[in-house]
Amino acid sequence: MTQSTGTKETREFQTETKQLLDLMIHSIYTNREIFLRELISNASDAIDKLRFEALTNHDLLAGNADFEIFILPDEETKTLTIADNGMGMTFAEVVDNLGTIAKSGTKAFLEKMKDSGAGSAGELIGQFGVGFYSAFMVAKKVTVITRAPGQPKGIRWESAGDGTYTVEECDKDSRGTAIILELQDEHCSAEHPAENFLNRFTLQNLVKKYSDYIRYPIKMNFITEEKPRDADGKIIEDAPAAQSVEVKTLNSMTPLWTRNKAEITKEEYHQLYKNLFLDWEDPLEIIHSKVEGAVEYTTVLFIPAHAPFDFYQREASSGIRLYSRNVFVMDNCKDLLPEYLRFVRGLVDSPDFSLNISRELLQHSSQLQKVGKNLEKSLLKTLESMLAKDRPKYETFWKEYGRAIKSGVYADFQSREKLQDLLLFPSSQSADGLTTLADYVSRMPDGQTLIYYAAGKDRSAVERLPQMELLREKGIEVLYLLDRVDEFAIDALREYKDKKFQSISRGDLKLDGVDTPEAKQETDKLAKDNEALLNAVKEQLAGKIAEVKISSRLKSSPVCLVSGDNGISLSMEQILTEMDRATFKARRILELNPHHEVFRVLQKLHEQASSQDAFKDYCELLYGQALLMEGITPEDPVGFAAKVAALMAEAGKKE
Repeated sequence: MTQSTGTKETREFQTETKQLLDLMIHSIYTNREIFLRELISNASDAIDKLRFEALTNHDLLAGNADFEIFILPDEETKTLTIADNGMGMTFAEVVDNLGTIAKSGTKAFLEKMKDSGAGSAGELIGQFGVGFYSAFMVAKKVTVITRAPGQPKGIRWESAGDGTYTVEECDKDSRGTAIILELQDEHCSAEHPAENFLNRFTLQNLVKKYSDYIRYPIKMNFITEEKPRDADGKIIEDAPAAQSVEVKTLNSMTPLWTRNKAEITKEEYHQLYKNLFLDWEDPLEIIHSKVEGAVEYTTVLFIPAHAPFDFYQREASSGIRLYSRNVFVMDNCKDLLPEYLRFVRGLVDSPDFSLNISRELLQHSSQLQKVGKNLEKSLLKTLESMLAKDRPKYETFWKEYGRAIKSGVYADFQSREKLQDLLLFPSSQSADGLTTLADYVSRMPDGQTLIYYAAGKDRSAVERLPQMELLREKGIEVLYLLDRVDEFAIDALREYKDKKFQSISRGDLKLDGVDTPEAKQETDKLAKDNEALLNAVKEQLAGKIAEVKISSRLKSSPVCLVSGDNGISLSMEQILTEMDRATFKARRILELNPHHEVFRVLQKLHEQASSQDAFKDYCELLYGQALLMEGITPEDPVGFAAKVAALMAEAGKKE
């Protein structure tokens, strides 16, 4: 029992916390049992924290270094207690951690719950780090009694999930935290043992299922009844049974990664992953290795089946857990692997990691850097093998993490060559699938020296580009860059196996029969014969385009907009504009199709002095049309629409 020693304060939860509590209390979940996993994980984290802090401050242990987590079901009071002798919390920490949870992604959790439905709550609770509040799924009141090392008093926190909580000082004999759940009636019923969280065998099974690899003993009292025996050892049936209490440790505590790989089942790997990283789904890939040499370490790495909701956001958590001789050192070591592999989860245990230095120094240690390089090589080799031997599995991986790999190509100069063979793109010859750069090059016809690509928001938009007609006619494969990072990656690569990349919307295409000396001579003659017209169009569009040219790439379209060989492309300009970096502009070149009827109309209007207003409108309309085909909204959409309407009306009069 604890005794209050200070004034009890009643406070209101943060607004989003109220919403979360309401969701926990009133919604129906299929996996309410995960509350125990969450509370045990929190207890283990509290002990980890104390052990680490005690490396430099031995006084924190105060002679009690026998760490444990204790589960105490009480059928009389209908309460379930989960207690630990870990770090404990101060008054301020209790208010900050239990009354306000803005840091734990609550808003995103609530939004995800609305989209996915209540049935997936078990997965989402772990994913969003709101584990403590899962207690309210089974409890009508939660009491937390905690005491931080070195503090003279404990703190008592209590809430019925009604939007408020109380907090006060209290007596507590030792450091640590006890969470007392006053269970809802349905979770105390003997008729449904699987949902009766006072049933010791139910609790034992749940610990084995979710928390077997927790490295501290999870203990519970078991009450046994045994009738006395006579001198011959026979049971005395009429005598009353005597009760005895036995304390049992419920978890194995043996770190899986220390065992021989051949003895570990896939199910055990999966359970370790779920326990450590609170995922509800089996990982896509597992890598377990032990290395001895200049640096000795054991590692178990996982590639999750799906990227978390915030994977491509800066604040997303990532990194590898570090252990030294099975002792937890730090979580989320971000510097171990390069940024493009931040989706990897797992742990590294090495006796070469020093426990007596700060985490900041550890992250920059030479041992850690060597381990990181080895892990990177191992992961890339695994991905290469997956691509070669199990293409469907690799495409599943690519769907989730391809953007991370592509970001490594353009953001990490040293990684470009290592990553280029892992890239996948849709193409004009892969209606439903994806192609590697190696596959593209293997299909190139004799004489083709460039790898052609086109950028757009989706496949349909790219295939409608007027520049695509000529490539289709000649049977030239075109890579489709549909992700906003694709073109940055391609520009960073510049070439693949001595084949340069060529956008179909930049510079000359250098295609057989198109950019030959004869074809160029014909184009140059057309440009010279229409020099005055081209200059007039450029003058009308002054400030909008850099150049007007006769096109050699157009078939049925009267016009297209391309960019110069140097500088950024039009698609890059759009992306940078969306990123509020509009200072970077593409060099816009308007290309006219000299074989189209509109070109002849333009020539006629230019020659007639009385038609200069119409000539100006045609120039504006052609430019607007070229913008729309590139997916760019004209600067003055209302004016563009008015010119189209006027042209339609004029055509109607002639009819």
